[in-house]
Amino acid sequence: QVQLVESGGGLVQPGGSLRLSCAASGMIFRLFAMGWYRQAPGKQRESVAIIGSNGNTNYGDSVKGRFTIYRDNAKNTVSLQMNSLKPEDTAVYYCHTIGSNFWGQGTQVTVSS
Repeated sequence: QVQLVESGGGLVQPGGSLRLSCAASGMIFRLFAMGWYRQAPGKQRESVAIIGSNGNTNYGDSVKGRFTIYRDNAKNTVSLQMNSLKPEDTAVYYCHTIGSNFWGQGTQVTVSS
């Protein structure tokens, strides 16, 4: 079955950086668009970044210029490099296979001094 396993979350100070990774299995990874989403307490889940099977990317307005999504089809991974982090980036971040019901378990990112 399809599994998406995130890693790389943690506590970071404002202005810092983190890199999240998602390892996919049980699917032909290169054929699917992949995305990172996040959900903060009391808020709806929102799209952060999406990368197509062709490598095209799309970012949420709040993270443009700070976050970068990239994929490695040889390793079946999709990663999110997050720079210049702000307290409002605090959320649980989820990996998702676009167009499917497959989600990772989530990884907590906390931006605080």
